Amino acid sequence: MRPSFSTAGVVDLSALKKPAAPTGPAGSDRSAAAEPGASGASAYVVDVSEAEFQTAVLDRSMQVPIVLDLWAEWCEPCKQLSPVLERLAEEFGGRFVLAKVDTDANPQLAQALRVQGIPAVKAVVQGQLIGEFTGVLPEAEVRQWLTELVTMAETEFGMTGPEDAAPLPAPPLDPLLQAAYEALESDDLDGAARALQNLLSDQPAHAEAKVMLSQVELLRRTSAADPNAVLAAAKAAPDDVEAQCSAADVLMGAGQPEEAFAVLLDAVRHFTGAEKDRARLLLIEYFDLLGNDHPLVPKARQRLAALLF
Repeated sequence: MRPSFSTAGVVDLSALKKPAAPTGPAGSDRSAAAEPGASGASAYVVDVSEAEFQTAVLDRSMQVPIVLDLWAEWCEPCKQLSPVLERLAEEFGGRFVLAKVDTDANPQLAQALRVQGIPAVKAVVQGQLIGEFTGVLPEAEVRQWLTELVTMAETEFGMTGPEDAAPLPAPPLDPLLQAAYEALESDDLDGAARALQNLLSDQPAHAEAKVMLSQVELLRRTSAADPNAVLAAAKAAPDDVEAQCSAADVLMGAGQPEEAFAVLLDAVRHFTGAEKDRARLLLIEYFDLLGNDHPLVPKARQRLAALLF
């Protein structure tokens, strides 16, 4: 399960505040570690020790979310996760700062942060620990975690980020949804349908997948049809519900939803039992395909309700 954020039960890190211990020559500015780029890794990555923790993390977290990357040289999983975090820090362009903490060099800090294992990632906003995860996650999940962190910092803590900050990255497509789009680009309707059906079996409420599957199924039913022949067959067989549904499909696929609705509403009026239900369900599928904001849908829904009740 992907970790999430909550303001309930946040951990106040104010106990970690202490004066920075001078380690350089007199007059050197140790607060520079609080600014992006102090580590040289990128514009938004800093190396942090116990001495700089107050300025680089606690103080700076009043203006921008700080993401702690707790690692050690011997930790192989850390070497997988850290480059991902650094790359995403660059991608987010200043909406958070990545603070890297070597737990071997800073054992007291690791203990104070209650690090149970590494790699460990912790989010600090306004001096409070509001989210964390341990271990290596897929990059898509890390990106989503960071997006939720930045969104929460903006909506619940009022952080606006730097004026020149990059916009939030668009969330990546679900791999199955991506597979469906790629199948469509290759005219593989069956492959697209399989990918969408698999996605909906895991996420039944996925709105985009539901609409897309309706579109794909309509294409599958009409791609090889001769529209004139289908419409002629429906006219010649008014008592054949399948012929009427096929005619509605052809009209819908041709961008004539009003005519398609009329065919199915007539079918609902004319047929009974399972045949009536067949026309009703196809009409509801069209409603979902177009969406409630389409101007034809509310009126057609009212007409369907009048016919049924």
